[in-house]
Amino acid sequence: MAAPRDPDYRDHLQALADRFGASVPARMEAIAGALAAAGMAPGREQLEAVQQALHTVAGSAGSFGFTVLGEEARRLEQAVRPLLAGEPGWPELVPRIQAYLAWASHDPKSVTYPTHD
Repeated sequence: MAAPRDPDYRDHLQALADRFGASVPARMEAIAGALAAAGMAPGREQLEAVQQALHTVAGSAGSFGFTVLGEEARRLEQAVRPLLAGEPGWPELVPRIQAYLAWASHDPKSVTYPTHD
């Protein structure tokens, strides 16, 4: 791999990663807020808000060293998609999202996530 020409390249990357890390609590709050707004019988609009909040984390976390945070967000985002098509499963998904939020509040940069059911 070639070295970047900018001598401050690694510092810039680290600054971006630090900025992302500082934004994780707000990103988790966005997921939690969408989840709360969805309640136990969400409509399409509420499901889309949950899916979008998860998608935002899934799409960027890995780029900044939060690989597992992003992978789990992607897994949950993908679990919402069938619900948008009218399939059942929301009551089973809610505790999974809640567990993700609890895990992320402790160590969002962890390289391990509790095993799935």
